[in-house]
Amino acid sequence: MSDSEDGWFADVPPDDPAAAVAAVREGSAPAAAAWPERAVAAGFADDEADYYDQLREATTAAARIAVREREGADDRQLVHAIRAMDDCLRVANELAERVAEWAGSTRETAGTGVDYARELAADDDDGDGNQGEPVIALAQRVRDLDDEADALRRHVERTAPEVAPNLAAMAGPVLAARLIALAGGLEALARKPAGTVQVLGAEEALFAHLRGRAPSPKHGVIYAHEAVQGTHPDDRGSAARALAGKLAIAARVDHYSGERKPKLDAELADRIECIQARETE
Repeated sequence: MSDSEDGWFADVPPDDPAAAVAAVREGSAPAAAAWPERAVAAGFADDEADYYDQLREATTAAARIAVREREGADDRQLVHAIRAMDDCLRVANELAERVAEWAGSTRETAGTGVDYARELAADDDDGDGNQGEPVIALAQRVRDLDDEADALRRHVERTAPEVAPNLAAMAGPVLAARLIALAGGLEALARKPAGTVQVLGAEEALFAHLRGRAPSPKHGVIYAHEAVQGTHPDDRGSAARALAGKLAIAARVDHYSGERKPKLDAELADRIECIQARETE
């Protein structure tokens, strides 16, 4: 049923839940009407209560299908991948600190960070008997998490250009995926104004500013982009605004058409070049 005045139930056979779900998902009507009375008159329902029971079942099933489809979408899979990568990195770094502290209590010399944990993980015998085994096992977990993060990064780098070709080309695959994740999906990102894109990832600083406790943030995660980092601190706000504006456009092109537009990259490069040229004036 599409744009019908007869009601979503008009062509639905009795006792056919699948047809009812399809009608709810695909159908529409130009205006509200006395649907329960019409459903009873059409023989679809025995009475008003029966109509609402069938409507509830159909809409609930339709909503579940829509959620499954949305979660299976490519941009949602990209969101899961980048969040998993960040989780692996965060936990690996936290455990690496614990490994360094623990190893320092049993060894004369101990390093720090994930690199030291990887070094320790390769050590089968630290010379202290059983005392060193637990810390080595923990170091191996750090190594495994770091390896998993690397694997997820490679996945993101392969997938992001397929999901958002313009955004990935302009921001880089990892930053593009992170922006999509922060926005809640490619469609959500495409609907956000440039000013919001500019401060994605700086929510705490933004809320502190709104409470009058801090200055307005100039940028969020887009600070990692070379266009911002490579600009003099006095002009980074301008660079962030220019970058955010082009990223917002790229997200819209990716969502609504998916067509690759190298012209956007060139326009951003020209704008950033002009901003950075201020340093030499």
